[in-house]
Amino acid sequence: MDFSNAVFEKAYGTFEQLPPSQFPEIVFSGRSNVGKSSLINKIFNRKNLARVSSVPGKTVTINFYGLGDGVKIVDLPGYGYAKVAKSEKIRWAKMMEQYFNSGRNIKLAVQLIDMRRPATDDDIMMLDFLESTGIDYIVVMTKSDKLNRGEYRQRLEKSREELNFVSAENIIPFSSQTGENVDKIRAIIQSRLEAK
Repeated sequence: MDFSNAVFEKAYGTFEQLPPSQFPEIVFSGRSNVGKSSLINKIFNRKNLARVSSVPGKTVTINFYGLGDGVKIVDLPGYGYAKVAKSEKIRWAKMMEQYFNSGRNIKLAVQLIDMRRPATDDDIMMLDFLESTGIDYIVVMTKSDKLNRGEYRQRLEKSREELNFVSAENIIPFSSQTGENVDKIRAIIQSRLEAK
């Protein structure tokens, strides 16, 4: 699969606007400012496929990208940003719940967590939700390059303890700066798309 074929298709502000789920979907989820756009850009070998913002809470839509062969890449709105109005948080939560519970052809959810700190309550809630729906997922620990060697080892070990319900091989450190494990993440995406 050529990962550099990804193109932005459309942004949707409500669940009702989403196109029918006719093709396999790989979905990216995580807190505001966790590095979702940077990860998407790195995986798909593009600098500006997903817009990187220094302002948290910027992605307020569900963004669809096409990858060829009908495959869709779905970028969900970031959650957990404190300065966003409560009504907006409720809208996001409803939109995500509807998305995951609507029988879409989701092949894999890529859940992002900042490696520098423990998973938040929102992160755990999201993982619990994925567990309860039976959706296949991996956890990508972002910003690994911000840690020195000792901190890196310590946080990886701690993350495996904190997320002990996730198999260790599905907790993957990642850096958009160094490209750490980007090939591994691509290989996992490809394997899920090839699986029946």
